[in-house]
Amino acid sequence: MIYSITGNITYRGSDMVVVECGGIGYYVNTTLTTLSALSSKTSATLYTHLAVREDDLSLYGFATYDELNAFRLLTSVSGVGPKAGLAILSVLTPQSFALAVATGDSKAFTKAKGVGPRVAQRITLELKDKVSKETELLGENADVSFDTDGFPNAEQAVLALVTLGYTQSEAATAIAKLDKDLSVEELIKGGLKVLSGN
Repeated sequence: MIYSITGNITYRGSDMVVVECGGIGYYVNTTLTTLSALSSKTSATLYTHLAVREDDLSLYGFATYDELNAFRLLTSVSGVGPKAGLAILSVLTPQSFALAVATGDSKAFTKAKGVGPRVAQRITLELKDKVSKETELLGENADVSFDTDGFPNAEQAVLALVTLGYTQSEAATAIAKLDKDLSVEELIKGGLKVLSGN
């Protein structure tokens, strides 16, 4: 297993980079997120996953270990191959991916090219327990579930924001930043301000 690769970036494509290390140029498949992080760099360290098939060896690389971890979780789901994993992580950060899974927001995954509703639902179902254990992915301050005793109006406010077109994870993240004592109407208004600020 290749844990990581460090070297000069000699070529960039729409979904890959070539990293030259020890005189060898490695073709590394990657996400738009990682490509964006590497846009101004001439050298980089990528955390890698080597996929071994009968007739193919493919190397996948990511700017952060969290992104690699999210990729491995995604590709552990039946029906989600490396191509779909890269597509999902090109539209979702590791944290938003984890939040979408934790909140059951399958709609968030359908934003990725080639990911339909059935596959999206399978991702949320199969990964919910695994992601809840990945505290690094979720982050220390992520609030993916609400205590209805301490935050009674949250569910109604989240539902209202979802009705307005936001994903459940976007709405939940926005509402989690607000004062627990606000009314449903105030939470919705505050949530809209947070979302428009992003």
